[in-house]
Amino acid sequence: MAAISLEQAMIYYVGVDVGTGSARACIIDNTGNILSLAEKPIQREELKPNYITQSSQEIWQSICHCVKSVVRDSGVPVERIHGIGFDATCSLVVVDDEDKEVGVGPVFANNDQNIVLWMDHRAIAETNEINATNDKCLKYVGGQMSVEMEIPKIKWLKNNLPKEQFDKCKFFDLADYLTFKATNKDTRSFCSTVCKQGLIPIGVEGSKEGWSKDFLNAINLPELVENDFAKIGGPATATAADGTTHSFLSAGEYVGALDEEAAEELGLPVHCVVGSGVIDAYAGWVGTVAAQTDVELPDLAEADRTKKGIDRATGRLAAVAGTSTCHIALSRDPVFVNGVWGPYRDVMAHGFWAAEGGQSCTGALLAHVMSTHPAFTELSHLSDAANISKFDYLNSRLETLVQQRGDRSVVALAKHLYFYGDYHGNRSPIADPSMRAAIIGQSMDNSIDDLAIMYLGACEFIAQQTRQIVEKMCDAGHQISTIFMSGGQCRNGLLMRLLADCTGLPIIIPRYIDAAVVFGSALLGAVASESFNSHHAKSEITRRRKSSLTNLDPSSLPSASGKGPLSQLGKMKPDWPSPYTAPHATSSTSQIAATSGSFPFPVVGESSEAITEEANDSEGPVSFKPTRATSQEGLATRNPPNNGDALWDVMYQMTGGGKVVRPSPEDDPDRVLLNAKYKIFLDMADSQRRYREAIDKVEKAIAK
Repeated sequence: MAAISLEQAMIYYVGVDVGTGSARACIIDNTGNILSLAEKPIQREELKPNYITQSSQEIWQSICHCVKSVVRDSGVPVERIHGIGFDATCSLVVVDDEDKEVGVGPVFANNDQNIVLWMDHRAIAETNEINATNDKCLKYVGGQMSVEMEIPKIKWLKNNLPKEQFDKCKFFDLADYLTFKATNKDTRSFCSTVCKQGLIPIGVEGSKEGWSKDFLNAINLPELVENDFAKIGGPATATAADGTTHSFLSAGEYVGALDEEAAEELGLPVHCVVGSGVIDAYAGWVGTVAAQTDVELPDLAEADRTKKGIDRATGRLAAVAGTSTCHIALSRDPVFVNGVWGPYRDVMAHGFWAAEGGQSCTGALLAHVMSTHPAFTELSHLSDAANISKFDYLNSRLETLVQQRGDRSVVALAKHLYFYGDYHGNRSPIADPSMRAAIIGQSMDNSIDDLAIMYLGACEFIAQQTRQIVEKMCDAGHQISTIFMSGGQCRNGLLMRLLADCTGLPIIIPRYIDAAVVFGSALLGAVASESFNSHHAKSEITRRRKSSLTNLDPSSLPSASGKGPLSQLGKMKPDWPSPYTAPHATSSTSQIAATSGSFPFPVVGESSEAITEEANDSEGPVSFKPTRATSQEGLATRNPPNNGDALWDVMYQMTGGGKVVRPSPEDDPDRVLLNAKYKIFLDMADSQRRYREAIDKVEKAIAK
């Protein structure tokens, strides 16, 4: 590695991740080491089934708390923090034309609850109406919009809010709202608008403005067309008819410097720049898919030899696992897959297309299966007594059952249990929110052993459905060779083995298991800072940055290892030991930090097991107040056309290593059994839909 200059060595970046159940922040140095991590729970309200809301005020306050915590605990001089990135769940934020919160129901008078959470399913009827149009924009969201997307939620609000109130509303994806709060700039991301709101980038399907007037009028949302699409971010052209400039940016592109008010609230300097945000799953993609594996994988090695820049990311599937799981792949050309969202152009890099499959509940599924079983209380006592996680205990119990029952393997224990786990509908590849769970093979056994086998069945379901999604994507034209995991589920060795054996693909466990998503957001801040440095050499922000780097004592500065003088920077490998997991190691980050000493940063706030709700499941000419940060004057808003390559360079240099879980040989008995059960899995999905259709026909006949 080339020697690192003083100025390069002393730059730091902050990442912010807002998941379903918590806000998180981390601070990294410019070699990719996380120096500190903080987490704060956020609440959600569900006054009626499927009506799930949150508060943007609470989320912003939680973010500020976490950012201040990581800066304080890392000991980093605040003036040398040069970039920040945001990711969040794809939730709908509603404010009025004065940027004040608007209640989204079911209690509309409560303006504090102004976010419709991604997992809110209130808008099923509106979703069906939208999909009945068969508009061309639906072609780019897997053939139909999901109830989890934002246009159906907006349509529901129109149907239920008083007209005078709806007319004052503006709508943000949560990640875009956070960059707005941070910069006070009218800038939206392609990630949010293309993936979840139906925007079609200029040139795709003849799009000239991004938003489709015909589509929005057809679904009875003409309010979104008015005033150059003011409620949802304006046109995706450089300048609107009224002369207002709009920016729609790819991942990590430079948005602007922190607004003075936001900088004070976050405890960061006003010369800290903000990268274009992404939906949380896409931050997981950023934080994992450039990992360099601990053993050579031929497909990745071939890609490194034959591809350049961001093109090297094609063929690598990111599986971002938390409450739900998203599966994200990049391609050079558009690939259409029924039931898989996308293809989305420009969301990660200009000219490249992203596809997004997903499972509506994975971490939530495991939590549900355990917590609803009669033996859950016993499991809690036993795992607590053993001082291990519930997953560790169940995995160990399964190994014991193999010995007691004389079965061939753990997988064989569930050979006659057929578990189909779409409790919360199907996101991909069936794209049917009405799908539900079905279990064949249950007995009246209420013991801890029965719970262990039910848990095994749920893990198998997650792996088989991942295979189904991967197969559909590959059949349509994707060339997926490797799965890069992130999230707490990586700590579940049983689940990782099942994923490898069901899909037949190597699974890469990242350097930062619990922090891959928030780490990816910090990389977005690094990309924005690098872009800014390259294109704004004479700006006021650059002057302030340079002044913050004068009169430093090099001997007092940390090296890439966190130890020793600056002179060691050029000699050190840029990643610390990672909390890689053994096949059964599912301990939380706090346990690792306390027992192994290998976790390279202090953990602040609440840690979590794999079942905790992490990230995971990430506009327009609005009436912005005048920008208060004078340091932003004269800054350009354009980004270099090769920003995707800049993104890849940062990812590749800073992501660090990943541990490979290889699939068993094809003739391994467990893989043979899983292949046979995969056919039953597919039949259970098909049968449920046939049964529902048959009964619906009967009900319609009765109604007549």
